[in-house]
Amino acid sequence: MALNKSMHPRNRYKDKPPDFAYLASKYPDFQEHVHTSLAGRPVVNFKEPQAVRALTCTLLKEDFGLTIEIPLERLIPTVPLRLNYIHWVEDLIDGQKQPRRGIDIGTGASCIYPLLGATMNGWYFLATEVDDICFDYATKNVEQNNMSDLIKVVKVPQKTLLMDALKEETEIVYDFCMCNPPFFANQLEAKGVNSRSSRRPPPSSVNTGGVTEIMAEGGELEFVKRIIHDSLQLMKRLRWYSCMLGKKCSLAPLKEELRKQGVPKVTHTEFCQGRTMRWALAWSFYDDVIVPSPPSKKRKLEKVKKPLSFTLPEAGLKELQAKASALGGAAARGPVDSVAALLMKTLSDLRVLHKRVPCRKQEQSLFLTAVENTWIHGRQKRRDGREGSRHLRELPRAPHCAGTSSQTTLAAAAATTTTTTPASQNQSASTQKSKSQGESAPSTTTSAQEPAGQQIENGASSNETREDATRDPTAEQKEVSGNVPGEDVDVTSSTCTGQETVPQETPAAEGEPPSKRPPSPAAVQHFLFKCLLNVMLEESDVVIEMHWVEGQSKDLMNQLCTYLKNTLLRSVAKP
Repeated sequence: MALNKSMHPRNRYKDKPPDFAYLASKYPDFQEHVHTSLAGRPVVNFKEPQAVRALTCTLLKEDFGLTIEIPLERLIPTVPLRLNYIHWVEDLIDGQKQPRRGIDIGTGASCIYPLLGATMNGWYFLATEVDDICFDYATKNVEQNNMSDLIKVVKVPQKTLLMDALKEETEIVYDFCMCNPPFFANQLEAKGVNSRSSRRPPPSSVNTGGVTEIMAEGGELEFVKRIIHDSLQLMKRLRWYSCMLGKKCSLAPLKEELRKQGVPKVTHTEFCQGRTMRWALAWSFYDDVIVPSPPSKKRKLEKVKKPLSFTLPEAGLKELQAKASALGGAAARGPVDSVAALLMKTLSDLRVLHKRVPCRKQEQSLFLTAVENTWIHGRQKRRDGREGSRHLRELPRAPHCAGTSSQTTLAAAAATTTTTTPASQNQSASTQKSKSQGESAPSTTTSAQEPAGQQIENGASSNETREDATRDPTAEQKEVSGNVPGEDVDVTSSTCTGQETVPQETPAAEGEPPSKRPPSPAAVQHFLFKCLLNVMLEESDVVIEMHWVEGQSKDLMNQLCTYLKNTLLRSVAKP
């Protein structure tokens, strides 16, 4: 049922497909065709003509109070698709719940269009039919539903369309005509030979119908052209002429034919049901009719772009708050601020550029720019880190927390234009040469009693220096208010309704050269992707969302999201 969302808005089956289980419990004739799938759901085999007929008769009885009979050797209509056509005609003639006069060309054994139009809106129908069996069944279906006062079924000669049907009724002006023409030119077309793309899956339902119902000379294209030529003679005897088409390729040549004939009002539409698509064409010679707009060329509905997200349950938030407090800053952090601080530390370790952006209360938002993929092969890096820690612990003066050398970290920091203050450089060197934890720069204080994974000093230094880089206050204010100039960033969900109006950044060491300041995420020209990261509170849990902005591949953002989630969850799992 992939196309059901594109059905006519008033189609009763659009948002509520038939409940096979309920219908089977109520109608024994339908129950014998309902089976249970391996997933435990009731299903119907649409390749069985008996099952399709049972479903059509059951839906007409349940939803419209109509009782009909259809022979298996004649066309068995599907109710949702026919409803789409009826509703579109309502739009053409403004005929919803209004008495109107219409013609159904080739009504078929079911006489479904007149029965639905008369039942739903009280329309009067002239229904024509060339096949003897179809005529007899259609007449019977009209009579047994007490619709003879609204529906007149007439037998017409072969190849007769509109002209002969209206000979006797010269004074009546009809509001519309509708037609479900024979789609195919021959048996090969009917079987899909040379008429169906090899890329398309095979039909999901059986093809029933008599020869006159499914085949005509020249197929539907020539059939509808004959209706067009009849309309050029009848002109304003009908306000709207319409036909349903089974092939999209028929639409363009028929519209061109109408243009050549100078028809002033032309429109078309699409009918969707399950995996089935149909098209319809309508034209009028009246100047006062309102022409409905055809569907957009971009038929497929755009899927709502859901952000990547994960949840941190309440049970682990206290542990995360304790680890965030150990990083420095305010002692009484809330869960959102704590998670945001840990995320910023991880992002700094990964050398992912990030900047705070305005957000709502009890929420933190970061604009991320990933310049290089530093989060892959994380398991190998952690293994290498543990081996390095064992070797360093064997050295007599190596501190317990040493996992990497400050020289390596400083080299990596310099490569990404991350600046370290002279005070933090001196402190990094002093901590490797002695075990004492003397004075250090306030933003890089660590404790020797913390686990090794939390004491990567240069990671903390990188984090703080990225946030504390000196920027011109005026430029910073402009940058925040503009929500990253030059980028198409959707920050609707981060509109500031709280107190935070500017990024919380601390100025860098006085006199630091501008060339050593970290680049703004918005100023980076070459990047892997950009995204917006939101940390928010939902009940007692913390939810992290990552919204795609632009870049090379969303898979990279997915990888980073997984890395951040695993890092936070490992922090909770550590004793």
